[in-house]
Amino acid sequence: MNLDKPANELHTPPQQRWRRLFARLRRSRDGSAAIEFAMLAFPFFILIFAIIEAFIAFAGEQLLENAVDTMGRQIRTGQITGYDPARATYLDKDEFRTRFCAEIVLMIKCAAEEDPDDQKLYLDVREFADFSDIPNFIPKVSNDQFADLDDSGFAYDPGGPQTINIVRAYYRWEVMTDLVRPYISNIRKAGEMPRDYLMVATAAFRNENYP
Repeated sequence: MNLDKPANELHTPPQQRWRRLFARLRRSRDGSAAIEFAMLAFPFFILIFAIIEAFIAFAGEQLLENAVDTMGRQIRTGQITGYDPARATYLDKDEFRTRFCAEIVLMIKCAAEEDPDDQKLYLDVREFADFSDIPNFIPKVSNDQFADLDDSGFAYDPGGPQTINIVRAYYRWEVMTDLVRPYISNIRKAGEMPRDYLMVATAAFRNENYP
């Protein structure tokens, strides 16, 4: 028997001693702030990462649109041509892609050559006979909600003076944050879960009557 304990505690029933112990724990606030922060920190930081990723994706899409506007303007004014290799302004498909990548490299990963199985950037630059002939939809391989992009009709064939042209850019942006992925993913490769957000930018115009 422990003679150092008070006499009243020695004769206290075990259930009552446990109740007193829990009561003291409830009254104690030591370390409560750290415990509450630990409980809230994970969802808080997930939310912060989701906001940051959504902002970066929006900024990247704006950068893609600016690149399409810039390259389209250069085609419209004859600073870039693709119909006569003898012209100093002539760019072939690879050269055009390289110059386009230089416009978006600040935030978007881009390469002059990509693995066809892991392609990110798709460009479609073509001449049309009339504005009504220009497609106003995103080509997909099927009607499924997350169907992959169909690039079989894409080409690099800009026209000359006073022709009608279109510059379209598609970029497959991988969504990293799990909280955001179900809400903004809109495309997937065959056999994969939806994890990409397809950015789209388009410019349609009639070329100037440049020399």
